[in-house]
Amino acid sequence: MDPAFTSQLGKTDVRLPRLGFGGGTMGDPTEITSEEQATATMAAAFDRGVTYFDTAPWYGNTKSEHRVGGFLRTKPRDSFVLSTKVGRVYSRPADIDAFKTNSPFARRWRGGLPFDLRFDYSYDGIMRAYEDSLNRLGIPNVDCLTIHDLDTRHRLDEDGVAAGFRQLDEGRGFRALEELKARGEIKAIGAGINFPGYIRRFIDHFDMDYFLYAGPYTLLDQPGLDEDLPLCVDNNIGIILGGVFASGILATGAVDGALYRYVDAEPEIMEKVRKITAICASHGVTLSAAALQFPMHHPAVTSVIPGANHPDQVISNFTQVMAPIPDDLWEELKHEKYLPRDAPTPG
Repeated sequence: MDPAFTSQLGKTDVRLPRLGFGGGTMGDPTEITSEEQATATMAAAFDRGVTYFDTAPWYGNTKSEHRVGGFLRTKPRDSFVLSTKVGRVYSRPADIDAFKTNSPFARRWRGGLPFDLRFDYSYDGIMRAYEDSLNRLGIPNVDCLTIHDLDTRHRLDEDGVAAGFRQLDEGRGFRALEELKARGEIKAIGAGINFPGYIRRFIDHFDMDYFLYAGPYTLLDQPGLDEDLPLCVDNNIGIILGGVFASGILATGAVDGALYRYVDAEPEIMEKVRKITAICASHGVTLSAAALQFPMHHPAVTSVIPGANHPDQVISNFTQVMAPIPDDLWEELKHEKYLPRDAPTPG
């Protein structure tokens, strides 16, 4: 598959390549990456024709935006598409040492910066987060703006999720996004989705352009196939796919310490990955090639954005996207019930 092939994102004027760059790893989630290596990683992607970069304030508690912006602002603005996210507002903690030691937000990022957050999906919160992001990026506009992490994992429970939706609706948070789009400051409005079922909730209330879908549609799990992705096709809403490696295990394989959904993979997941790996190997295909290419065949998916924190990982992603995969591989995975029969694949 051609990683540079571009498609329209839903009903917007934004065109994205099949393979983009996910900026979560630029926030140093599990290891500390030097500034030189971070820059070299993004350069490896850009030099190979990657034209889409995604980031967020949450990644490294603002570190990713600093890094992605620092790299991209040296490039012509019309040479890349940029997206970031809203919903979190950052500030200096009252006690920096206590924040570093006690805050779960600090502990989430191995190399994160010492800035604390509050969730805010209201009109003022969206506008504040947007302006702060532009300042960190050093770039006066972004193409796509994503409502980030309005789910029970990040808002703790349904009451927290409902409060966030009220801020978007009654608190005019979504109105802020519509105003930015009407003024031409952004070109597309989206939402980040980590669990199946939330897409209907968004489209029942708001006019969405795209979803950044991270987790519910991978080679390992496809719960989004039944309702979420058909809803997007029917409503001409684009899908940007994050988490294509299921937090790591579909890149590393079932090795000791392999991560699945951001925690150590359980034995049954490890065994499932071993069996999928063996089937791929029997067809001369690597696990990572199958993981990257499988979701690209769904008509809702516009772009896949794996993360990387080393140039070698970028080069590997390019190699795996372009690797030939025989139709028989997909057929065997379906026959062995590792993929649903109706999952879109070649042949």
